[in-house]
Amino acid sequence: MLVAGHAGAVDLFNGKDFTGWELQTTPAAPLESVFTLLPDGVIASTGQPSGFLATTASYRNYRLHVEWRWSGKPGNGGVLLHISPGAMDRVWPVSLQVQTKKGSVGDLLPMSSYSFAEPPTSAPGAAPVIKAHTAADSELPAGEWNSADIVSRDGTVEVTINGVAQNKVTRATPASGRIGFQLEGAPYELRRVTLTQLD
Repeated sequence: MLVAGHAGAVDLFNGKDFTGWELQTTPAAPLESVFTLLPDGVIASTGQPSGFLATTASYRNYRLHVEWRWSGKPGNGGVLLHISPGAMDRVWPVSLQVQTKKGSVGDLLPMSSYSFAEPPTSAPGAAPVIKAHTAADSELPAGEWNSADIVSRDGTVEVTINGVAQNKVTRATPASGRIGFQLEGAPYELRRVTLTQLD
């Protein structure tokens, strides 16, 4: 469904059910036991079991807008870009994670065999590999709605958190794939998850 904001923006959740999405968790769980549709277009997640919710469609060049907030105690989570087939890192697929973990919002993490050109800011050999956000922390207080605006174009990914440019990588590989949300134990809510295809 088309939404206001950017011309051509499409809401990735249809507001009625989870058509176009699939859940992968360990242990396996039914999608409806983990995610619930609330009034006003809000999607609530229990944050567990560990795994991720992903679109069934793949995307390459796009602008993605996501709003999220912690519904309880702030914890760990992330938006996954370019989810692709390949060997997983425990429950995590080949993907680029835009971190939403409290205190680290806007960090970029190459998951499994994912790669980009820029050197990480984490120590050599440390796990996970992290490219930390570059501006002062722009996360809002717990319980308030945060926004992430992500532009992905031909392997360049730029991340803006609450209007503040926070990270950028180039030669991101793979440069396309599915889009998803992590489950790392903390309940959270989503809304206004929209995607605009770029030429």
